[in-house]
Amino acid sequence: MPDELRSHADRIVETLHRKGFKAYFAGGCVRDMLMGREPDDYDIVTDARPDEVAGLFEAVIPVGRDFGVVVVVIDRHHFEVATFRKEGEYLDGRHPSSVAFTDEEEDARRRDFTINGIFYEPVRKRYIDYVGGQEDILRGVIRSIGDPRERFREDRLRIIRGVRFAARFRFVIDRETEEAIRELAPLVSGVSAERIRDELIKILLDPYPHEGIRLLHTLDVLGVFLPEVSHMDGVEQPPEFHPEGDVLTHTLLMLELMRASPPGSYVEGEGSRDPSAALVMGILLHDIGKPPTMEVADRIRFNNHTSVGAEMAEGIMKRLRFSKKETQVVIDLVRDHLRFMECRNMRESTLKRFLTQENFGEHLELHRLDCLASHGDLSNYEFCREKLDELRAESPRQPRLLTGHDLIRLGFNPGPLYREILTYTEDLQLEGKIRTKEEAIEAVIERFRKGNKDSN
Repeated sequence: MPDELRSHADRIVETLHRKGFKAYFAGGCVRDMLMGREPDDYDIVTDARPDEVAGLFEAVIPVGRDFGVVVVVIDRHHFEVATFRKEGEYLDGRHPSSVAFTDEEEDARRRDFTINGIFYEPVRKRYIDYVGGQEDILRGVIRSIGDPRERFREDRLRIIRGVRFAARFRFVIDRETEEAIRELAPLVSGVSAERIRDELIKILLDPYPHEGIRLLHTLDVLGVFLPEVSHMDGVEQPPEFHPEGDVLTHTLLMLELMRASPPGSYVEGEGSRDPSAALVMGILLHDIGKPPTMEVADRIRFNNHTSVGAEMAEGIMKRLRFSKKETQVVIDLVRDHLRFMECRNMRESTLKRFLTQENFGEHLELHRLDCLASHGDLSNYEFCREKLDELRAESPRQPRLLTGHDLIRLGFNPGPLYREILTYTEDLQLEGKIRTKEEAIEAVIERFRKGNKDSN
C-alpha cells in the first residue's frame, strides 16, 4: 500500500510536469521522508490553477476551489492538490479572509513550522527549502516560520500542534516559539472543541503521549482546555500504594507504560492495533476525581473519587464533543477502575457479569497499567484473566431463562419488580443453580409470588 500510494503521487506530479507546470510534494510527507518515516499521505502543491488541475485527471473533487484546492482520486486514494497561495488576514483564528495565488516561496512562508515548510520535487529528486526546515530537522527543533505570534494568531490550534510535533519527534521547541506558546496559550479557549479533541487524541495515540501531556502542562496550555488534569499536579498520594509520586505523575507513567510495555490485555486485536480513543481518555481521566476529594486524616484518602471522577469525566467528554458511546465507555472506566480490588470476593454471578461486560478489555488494560504505574501487584489482573479463560472454555452464554412475558403469564404486573426478578433468576442461572425454565419459574414463585401483593 505505501508503494502504491507513492506511485500514484509521483504520477500526479509527473502529469503536471508534462503539461509545463511546477509540482512538488509538500508538508508532512516531505518531513517524514527526510526523517526516514513512511508518509501516511501525500499533499501536492503546484502553480497550476484548480481548473487546470481538474482538466488533467479523470476523478477530481472540487473541495475548495475558492482556496485553490482540489482532490485528485486514483484507485480510491485521495490526494490534495493545492495551487501556490498566500493568505489574507485571519479574522476568526482559523480561516483566512482571502486567498491569492502566488509563487512557491511565498507559499512556503505562509505555513506553520519550518519542518512542514519543505517541498520535494520527485521528478528531479530534489528538496526545495526556503525556511530552514532541513536544518531544524537535523537539529531536532520545532520552530515557527516567521513571527510565531503571528502564526499562532492566524490559527490558534497551531499552539497545540507545535507541542504535538515536539512530543512525537522528541524535538525541542525553539525559544522564541516556546515563549509565544506560553504567552498566547489562552487563545486556545477560542478553538472549537472538535479541533482540540482531535489534536488531543493524536497526542495520546502518538509514541510518547506522556511527553505530549507533560509539555502541554508545562507550557500552560493544558490548563486552558483541561484544567481538571492540570489540577492533578502536586496532589500527593499515600506512598505505600503510590511510590511513583503525585496523581499527575502516576497518570503520565500509565500513558508511558501503555506504549512501552506489552499489552497483555483482552482488547480486541491485542498487540496489533492502537488503543482506542476511549481507553486513552479513560487512562488520562481515571483519577480526575482525586484532587477535589483529597483528605488527610490517618493518611491521605480520596473517598468516593471514582464516582466524583465519573461525573467530571462525563462533563469533559461532552465538553470536547466525544460521541455518546465513547463518553459512556470513559464514564464506566473511571467509575469502575477500583472494582478489581473486589473481584476475588464477588459472587460468581457478579464476577461473570463483571468479566463479560461490554468493553471489558479496556477495563482490564486500564487496571493493568494502573497497577504497573503504582504498587506493581498484578494478582487481581491475573485472577481475572484466568477466570476469563475459564469462561471462554465453557459453552457460549445461554439466553435468559425467563422474560417479561413469562412474568406476565405468572401473574406479575409490569413494574420495578420485573428487574429484580430477572436479575435474581439470571444470578441463579450464572451460578449454575437453575438450568431450565421450569426451575426458574419454581424459584420465582418460591421467592416472589407469596409476597407480591400487586399480582393477580
